[in-house]
Amino acid sequence: MIRSGEGIEIPTSLAEWCDPRRMALVIYDMQVGICRQIAGAADIVERTGIVLEAARSAGMRVAFTRHLSLPRKWMGANQLRTAMAWQRRDNPDMVEPWFPRDAEATQIVPELAPRADEAVFDKLAMSAFDSTALSFALRDCGVRAVALAGVAMEIGIEPTVRQATDNGFVAVVIEDACGFGNREARDRSMATLGFLGEAVITDVASFCGALATGR
Repeated sequence: MIRSGEGIEIPTSLAEWCDPRRMALVIYDMQVGICRQIAGAADIVERTGIVLEAARSAGMRVAFTRHLSLPRKWMGANQLRTAMAWQRRDNPDMVEPWFPRDAEATQIVPELAPRADEAVFDKLAMSAFDSTALSFALRDCGVRAVALAGVAMEIGIEPTVRQATDNGFVAVVIEDACGFGNREARDRSMATLGFLGEAVITDVASFCGALATGR
């Protein structure tokens, strides 16, 4: 830990960031219907489960995000354009809402099922901070850092990491617990995050070790 001349404390190690009182784990979009589309999803579920168990054992706050589809009557131009791209349709009348609120595809995979004392934030945008109550809830609990695992790095985790910084939080990316749909796009995302230098990049073993060190 270093301290500025104005008395601001800045953690310098992963263990210092991984203080369960000041960090939350965010499990990003580990939904049944999304994991079905991701190659190697079983490995990501397993690694995310290890991270989740470590966070729970340390008493860390845990949040899950879910991507939702609104009913067709509420799908405007942006939602329809995104759905057309994802579903490879050239006619908006041909798209279907993939993730209705109560659909089986929308639920978190059973291996990672949220507990009663864990938050679930539903969203329409890619960033977990965009138009959700996540930032409010983190600030309200005195959290200053978020650790991220889930899918997919190149679609939603990268913008969440970058918006975390814009909202005054440090993002800890657990790289080997973050799945992807496209390897080249994923590598570009990681290269961008590494270039910017704002996020802390780690892996499952190091994250779990940092939590154990802090207890």
